[in-house]
Amino acid sequence: MSRLTAVLDQIGPLHQEAQQQAAERQNQLTKPAGSLGRLEAIAIQVAGITGCPRPRLRHKAVITAAADHGVAAAGVSAYPQEVTAQMVLNFLHNGAAINVLARHVGARVVVVDAGVAGDLPAHPELRAYKIARGTANIAEGPAMTRQQAVQAIETGIRLVEEERARGLDIVATGDMGIGNTTPSTAIAAVFTGRSPAELAGRGTGVDDVGLQRKIAVIERALYVNEPDPHDPIDVLAKVGGFEIGTIAGIILGAAALRIPVVIDGFISTAGALIALHLCPPAKAYCFAGHCSAEPGHTAMLSHLGLEPILDLDMRLGEGTGAVLAMGIIDAACKILDEMATFAEAGVSEKSA
Repeated sequence: MSRLTAVLDQIGPLHQEAQQQAAERQNQLTKPAGSLGRLEAIAIQVAGITGCPRPRLRHKAVITAAADHGVAAAGVSAYPQEVTAQMVLNFLHNGAAINVLARHVGARVVVVDAGVAGDLPAHPELRAYKIARGTANIAEGPAMTRQQAVQAIETGIRLVEEERARGLDIVATGDMGIGNTTPSTAIAAVFTGRSPAELAGRGTGVDDVGLQRKIAVIERALYVNEPDPHDPIDVLAKVGGFEIGTIAGIILGAAALRIPVVIDGFISTAGALIALHLCPPAKAYCFAGHCSAEPGHTAMLSHLGLEPILDLDMRLGEGTGAVLAMGIIDAACKILDEMATFAEAGVSEKSA
């Protein structure tokens, strides 16, 4: 049995008794019932995920996977491909937005080379799981082999298992890869049935001509490869990316270990499309961190039935929106655990 198959078999429903106990405690806290809105539902969901009626999220991590894309040669990004490797070094030197925001919420940043085109120097904080030096150009043929697609997913599963051994109560997904909004849009088009023109955005900031070129490249990729929407691994292999597959694996690995997973923006949600079409029950373990400014993201979230926690007009990636939302999820759990009940506080409850 493969690691992927074994993990899929482990993913089951949420713990109903823990959810019931969490809901009962919510109703006993010193506030009008339902007055904290989605914070209450979030905490109850975490209780169901973890099996703990009063969950505590002490150990937080964001796993930021980096990889390159052969389609960058088609001029779909405003930045050169070398930026992927340069930004990985920036992550390792704690200089990126994800480092700042992760520190803010008390999360560690796990940096992964899933398929960067260049050589990266050895670093104690770099997880070197390079599958290949970037994908092939999806406008000309498949991004990767089916075996590499499975390898990417299993890399994400392995990363979650390794982080669990270090202590992990909640995990966020992050990405880095010049050109990766192009394969993400292609994945979104396959699963949502919408056209690339409806879904494609400016990514790193391409101009009008660049956007039309990007749309044409995605249309060409879908025509050339004919990805099968009923076979998520085929979709990943045909038009995906190594970091997208790794993110799918993070989601599945977290669900199998009953760890809440916070999905970041457009690229991470492409990974979620792969993961949740492979295993629909894994959705119960997911939180959509935010709604990206990329136009296709709303359609992706709607297709998955996920409601974003934040909407701040962000489109950076790296896991930035997810770690900000992680702070909200942590706050929701602290309310459930630390707030006094009416009985504890000696406060009169609502009159009948």
